[in-house]
Amino acid sequence: MFYGLNKLLKKLLPKQLFYRALLIVAAPIIILQITISIVFFDSLWIKTNKGMTRALVNEIMFFINAYENEQHNKDSLTKLFSENHDVKVIYVPEKILPKNNQERWFSPMDRTLRRELKSKMLNYWFDATKFKESIDLKIQYSNGYFQFLVPKERVTNTSARIFALWITLPAFLLITVALIFLKNQTRPIINLARASEKFGKGEDIGEYRPSGALEIRQAGYEFERMRKRIIRHLNQRSEMLSGISHDLRTPLTRIKLQLAFIKDKEISNKLSEDVTEMEKMLNEYLQFASKRSNEKNEKFDISELIFDTVNKYENKNIIFNSNSKIVFSGRKNLIRRCLNNLIDNSIKYGKNVVINLKKGSNNLSITIDDDGPGIEEKQYENVFKPFYKIDKSRGDSKSSVGLGMSIASDIVQSHGGNIKLEKSHLNGLRVKISLPF
Repeated sequence: MFYGLNKLLKKLLPKQLFYRALLIVAAPIIILQITISIVFFDSLWIKTNKGMTRALVNEIMFFINAYENEQHNKDSLTKLFSENHDVKVIYVPEKILPKNNQERWFSPMDRTLRRELKSKMLNYWFDATKFKESIDLKIQYSNGYFQFLVPKERVTNTSARIFALWITLPAFLLITVALIFLKNQTRPIINLARASEKFGKGEDIGEYRPSGALEIRQAGYEFERMRKRIIRHLNQRSEMLSGISHDLRTPLTRIKLQLAFIKDKEISNKLSEDVTEMEKMLNEYLQFASKRSNEKNEKFDISELIFDTVNKYENKNIIFNSNSKIVFSGRKNLIRRCLNNLIDNSIKYGKNVVINLKKGSNNLSITIDDDGPGIEEKQYENVFKPFYKIDKSRGDSKSSVGLGMSIASDIVQSHGGNIKLEKSHLNGLRVKISLPF
């Protein structure tokens, strides 16, 4: 039971830190205001109004009894009552009370007045909305009725509005101040999260400046130190790989020249194939290691990019299905390279390739289906490992070093997306890419 209630509360409560903190501040204030209001209206305002209304009805009853007992000077009695009690009294003979009821059931003033009049067993009618400052009260008497124009201040306490104003204004002021402070406190956390997201995608975030509370600043400083260490590591790796590229290409070139002087062509050809394979492995390894380039993010039509990439193959068996323009923010050349690697694999092992592009509410999906032999489900994760090859039966082992899928996966993940393999409807392999939009 408690677990279900706890789960329900978690669903109802806001997910963002700003709204949770605001709820912590605002909820006690609102509960306090409601409690004070209930106590005030129940113990002070309603009881005060009840006493004032009861006093008014008793005065009216006293006047009616005195009027009935007075035999000679009824007009003087009416004038005297009106002057001393601030209630205008008019006797209307030969008239009956209106039939339409003007009482408001939601008004505390109307409810209190109705309750007190009924307790005196009077035949009455009143309207508290006809006049702005007065209540039109009519009470049956003899063959006519008395019309009393009673000031509303005789039956209601005007301090209720002042109390409501004083109790709501401080609450709104406190909540407004809390909103400003909470916004300033949560902004550094949001900035840190955005900076981490951009850095995780390989984007340049410039110089990050921590701000906010001490704990948030400390987290920001640690993030900045970590970012600089990673950038320094990447730069050192790039410099090291540049040195490897220079050092290895030179002896390979000398080996190629020396192979030209070997008279045994069979040995020369075999050695040339090995050198060519070494060059290819070197090039692909350098590409894999330097895949996180300094390319800046840009907005481009990804549908047009896929269309241009497919056209360069000049293969009618590659079909691209998408007619809508989808503007995507990312590194255009890396996305193109990812698509090239995946399409190359599909063409290598299959004949027909179908590419679909769909736009969701907050992401876009790219699927590449082929009719090749496919791969076993247990190998889905392994093919994304660098230099991993399933077996020699899928093609010439010398045509690839097993980095195409690794590079494609890393490019997709660097854009905050994910890539996975499935069984294709063409009975081959399906590569499904999901990118945040």
